[in-house]
Amino acid sequence: MTTISNTSGNSYLDSLKGTDTTTKEDSGALTQSDFFALLTQQLAFQDPTKPVENDQMIAQMTSFTMADGISSLNTNFKDFAASMNSNQALQASSLVGRTVRVNSDTLIFDGKNSTYGAIDVPAKTTSMKVSIYDASGALVKSDTVSNPSEGKFELAWDGTNEAGTVQDTGLYTMKIDATVDGKAQSLVTSSYVPVASVTLGTSTADMKLNLLGLGAKKMSDILEIAAG
Repeated sequence: MTTISNTSGNSYLDSLKGTDTTTKEDSGALTQSDFFALLTQQLAFQDPTKPVENDQMIAQMTSFTMADGISSLNTNFKDFAASMNSNQALQASSLVGRTVRVNSDTLIFDGKNSTYGAIDVPAKTTSMKVSIYDASGALVKSDTVSNPSEGKFELAWDGTNEAGTVQDTGLYTMKIDATVDGKAQSLVTSSYVPVASVTLGTSTADMKLNLLGLGAKKMSDILEIAAG
C-alpha cells in the first residue's frame, strides 16, 4: 500500500483543498487524481514572470484525456472480446450432434443410412462422372450426370456397389471428373459430416469442431449447417 498526499506544498492551495490523505493500491499507473495533483504542483511552482501558456495547459489536459480514454477503450475491448469468445463457444457447442458441410472428398457410411456430398458445378459443364472408391482405392460405384445445372449439385450414396450389395461401414472417397467448356477437369467436392465434439481455445481462432472421420476443423471451414 502507498499513501498519496493531497497537499501541494502551497499553504494557500492546501487550505482550499484540505489536508486529508487518501490511500490506494499501487497499480503503477497514473490516475486522474495523480494528474491533477501534478498539475497543481506545476501551477504552484511556476515562475510568476513566465506563467504556463493557456494552449500548453490545454494540450496537457487533452493529452491526459486521450490517454485515459484509450485505456478505458482497451478495457472495454477486452471485455467485449471475452464476451464474443463466450458467445462463440456457446454457438459452437450447439453444433454437437448436428451435420455440417465442409470441403472434403470423404464420404462417411454408417452401414445403413445414405451419405451425402456436394459439388460446385461451374458454368458450361456438359457432363460429370461421379466415382466412389473404398479405402483400398477400389472402385465401388460410378454414375454419369449429363448437363448438370450450374451451382451446388448434391449427391446421395446409399452405400451399395454396382451389384446393389451394401458396403461395410467406413470412409469412402468420391471423385468428380467433368467436362467444362469442352475441357476435362476434376471438380471440388464437399461432404456432410456430423460434429462429434468441440475443442475450446483461448480465442475464437483456436476453437475447433471435431468432425466424425475428418478430425478437427476451424469454424471458418464450415460451409453450411444442415437443418435438423
